[in-house]
Amino acid sequence: MDEVRLARAYLSRVAEPPAGALGVLVEHLGPVESAELVRRGEVPRAVLDETSARVGQDIAAEDLAKAADAGIRLVTPEDDEWPAWALLPLANARDRGLRWAAPPLALWVRGPALLDDAVRRSAAVVGARAASAYGEHTAAEFAYELAGQSVTIVSGAAFGIDGAAHRGALAARGTTLAILACGADISYPAAHTTLLDHVAKEGAVISEYPPGTTPAKYRFLVRNRLIAALAVGTVVVEAGRRSGARNTAASAAALGKAVLAVPGPVSSPVSQGCHDLIRSGTATLATSVPDILEAIGAIGDLPDPQAPPPPRPTDGLSPQALQLHDALSRATPTTPEHLARASGVPLGRVRALLPELELTGLATRAEEGWLGT
Repeated sequence: MDEVRLARAYLSRVAEPPAGALGVLVEHLGPVESAELVRRGEVPRAVLDETSARVGQDIAAEDLAKAADAGIRLVTPEDDEWPAWALLPLANARDRGLRWAAPPLALWVRGPALLDDAVRRSAAVVGARAASAYGEHTAAEFAYELAGQSVTIVSGAAFGIDGAAHRGALAARGTTLAILACGADISYPAAHTTLLDHVAKEGAVISEYPPGTTPAKYRFLVRNRLIAALAVGTVVVEAGRRSGARNTAASAAALGKAVLAVPGPVSSPVSQGCHDLIRSGTATLATSVPDILEAIGAIGDLPDPQAPPPPRPTDGLSPQALQLHDALSRATPTTPEHLARASGVPLGRVRALLPELELTGLATRAEEGWLGT
């Protein structure tokens, strides 16, 4: 087995991110020599502080085997797909004294997307977990349109805005990356297991934590710096005054990345963070996809206003199928009888159309009824 990969897997297990001092040591001595020095405890005090608690957890081979069984690969700075350019601002910020900004030692990746290609043209879409219907709709629409224009959608797989952004990108058959605060083999939140599996088929589920690592509150803030770094720009759809989304936006701004915020009702608590970001000048106002492309795209990326819009998943549905799809809830399973009343479509026709919507990915069957997607 590749000794460099083994060394980085070991260091990934031993040090809790962000491990800035260990990262500097690895940059100077390389991963193999650094790992051996860590094992022997012959490292500077700052590195010792980051590694001594877990120095005996030398299970790199087991971690790599467990990862392989779960379809996870370890991507390291020595690999061609390492997103070096995207992560460079983290190293620069660390060298300026921002300890939270240390780049990852390696990334555990589940999914076919090649990281360097995927993040070259990308946008993070983040926001409140307790999002409003307006926020989820906006996040899904923006992600759908961006993905339709070959922009990778980066988010954190949480409830609310994150989940809506991933679903919007998947509906457009685009690439989306889910950055986790736990091992890439763990579905968190558990209710998003199917969503994360879908992301892993079309894009990638990414973590700097080795397999089996459980989520913890502090790991979400650490994870947010990766969302900010891997994306060219960050779009905050909804956020409270104190929230993880605002933390991601602040991280992106500190890294010199574009930050945009979507306005909401002045009375909405989940839009106050967005309004604060805009008022302070940290974020640019975003009310449309062209606003986002202007901030993150290269010259010539703006869409032709005369060009036809990208196709939608519901294009081609019959009027009755469209009525039925509109009546489906994404959150609450609904029985065919209730759907017939809500949509005005006869019950027999509802029962015939639901399997058709399931085959096209527009509905899913649950124990208590049917859900929209």
